[in-house]
Amino acid sequence: MKQILLTTFVLNIYAVSFSQQANQSKLIDNYVKEAIKVNQIPGLAIGVVKNDKVIFEQYYGTESLEDTKKVSPSSMFRIYSTSKLMTDVGVFQLIEQGKLSLEDNVSKYVENLPQEWQNVKVKNLLTHSSGIPDFVAFSDILPEYSGSKTIERLNKEKMDFKTGNEFRYNQTNYMLLSMIIEKITGQSFEDFILNNQFSDVKNQIVYSSNALEKIPNRVIKYNFDSETKKYVKSKDVEGKKAYPGNGIAITLPAFLKWSSHLSKNDFLNQKTKDMMWQPFEYGNKKDVFAYGWEINRVNNISSYGFSGGNVSAFRFYPQNNMAIIMMSDGYNFFPEQYHIINHIASLVDKNLTDNFLLAEESIITEFAKSNNSNAEKNYYAIKEKHSKWNFEDTLNNIGYILMRNSRFNEAVKVFALNTKENPQSANAFDSLGEGYFSIKNYTLALENYKKSLALNPENTNAENMINKIQDLIKKK
Repeated sequence: MKQILLTTFVLNIYAVSFSQQANQSKLIDNYVKEAIKVNQIPGLAIGVVKNDKVIFEQYYGTESLEDTKKVSPSSMFRIYSTSKLMTDVGVFQLIEQGKLSLEDNVSKYVENLPQEWQNVKVKNLLTHSSGIPDFVAFSDILPEYSGSKTIERLNKEKMDFKTGNEFRYNQTNYMLLSMIIEKITGQSFEDFILNNQFSDVKNQIVYSSNALEKIPNRVIKYNFDSETKKYVKSKDVEGKKAYPGNGIAITLPAFLKWSSHLSKNDFLNQKTKDMMWQPFEYGNKKDVFAYGWEINRVNNISSYGFSGGNVSAFRFYPQNNMAIIMMSDGYNFFPEQYHIINHIASLVDKNLTDNFLLAEESIITEFAKSNNSNAEKNYYAIKEKHSKWNFEDTLNNIGYILMRNSRFNEAVKVFALNTKENPQSANAFDSLGEGYFSIKNYTLALENYKKSLALNPENTNAENMINKIQDLIKKK
């Protein structure tokens, strides 16, 4: 009798657990479908791993708008800068093996560096604190340029800032990390990453920074053309030097396996991971970033991750032994990767709820709708509950996105709302001035640019626009 009771008890617990997970999955699925609808996302893959088990894995939409091929487990999404996480892990694998140190000078491994780069260390590359010029800022550095030829060209440029002082996102940093990896291992960068992190799924990942290259099952990113109101295929072409920073295309199952390996310390031991996730001490005492990883804190719970191309994101929650992966191929209004990650996290574990981000997502969603008559009402309802929350940057971004989508009158209303909410913000009035200028209401544009300049006498843009508008009025 006792055995029967025990068996019944265990089965009941299993049934309740299964029911809860099914309900959770349904909530995630419903949310994701709504996010796809609002942002007109062509294709999307979402995965959640908790306690080393995949608790959610779903595929939505199409790989291609041209042939409507459905997104599936074999779809390889380009994850752009999320690729940097694999480079980070590769660097720390070498550190764990004693073959590399965060304190090593880059010049120990890479020859012919400019004199100003001689004291840049490995830690400065990982934390984007090197001050080295970013090769993407120079149009004469061609995709086919090797690392050494890129360095030779950058030798003509001055350092952007004092090494170690601040965070400034930079692709040259990761090119140099790949050169260090190749020097130490004697392998090509991509072979080292594939052999040491993807040996069990090599057929589900590829390195390429060329959108025009024909690769089976690779999903191409789409960019939304606000003038034609249509998606167009991305045509970005970069060379091998971009691989460590943005080169990976990967399936969701392969990414989920990578996440589980990371969680189970198959790549790095816990001590090394803790080192990798330590905040770097910047000279300016302001910037917050780990060694290649963004740091996020919600309700005193830390998580680590990165995003890429506004179409992919990965976030790992060590305290909860959970990871969330999001990969898509485009969006038409607002880059939602962080909101999607946050929203799913809150559905899986209420302790991971970032209420500010949820509110911001709600505000953006309402203004994004073609019929957004309730958007302002929704905004004020949120503010009534949370009067201390400030959405100045959010409203400003929404206004400019509306302008890019030729929704100028709606943009003006959002900019006006922002000035009402932030009457001491020179930037808010500058944006409202631009909004009125876009609809050729020069009188109100001039009025708002003058308000912006009064609030910030150093606003040269407002000063230039005032002169431009006054000249236009004189010519009438």
